[in-house]
Amino acid sequence: MTMRNTWLPAMALCLCAAAMPIHDAFAQRGRPKPIRNGEVLSGELRLMRSRANGKRISTYQVVITEGRRIPGPDGLCNLETGPETFQIITHDDTDVIRLKPYIGKTISIKANEMECATRVEQVSDALVSKWSIVQ
Repeated sequence: MTMRNTWLPAMALCLCAAAMPIHDAFAQRGRPKPIRNGEVLSGELRLMRSRANGKRISTYQVVITEGRRIPGPDGLCNLETGPETFQIITHDDTDVIRLKPYIGKTISIKANEMECATRVEQVSDALVSKWSIVQ
């Protein structure tokens, strides 16, 4: 074997080893980042109004620009990109009063308790039942 022939296998091995981290970085780029309880969601706050059984219902929703994965059995809320709309559950009138000034604006919410939407009447991909506004 000549000196030239001994370099080829070594060079091919180095190129493959260098390409692995690059390939992994591209594979990770398509996956949504995980979000855990206690992390902050930022996005536009929307007010959605509907009627159910003759009663007017207002639903608040945060729309984020990048999908986030919720850890769980499937980790994705059965979506490829993770949930992008989060329904904010209001428990009383004080929650509604706190959200009103942010309608149509960007808001940051600390999501203390989240779950994937499971029923048809839920208008978002995921629900945030315990939350607080981050200033």
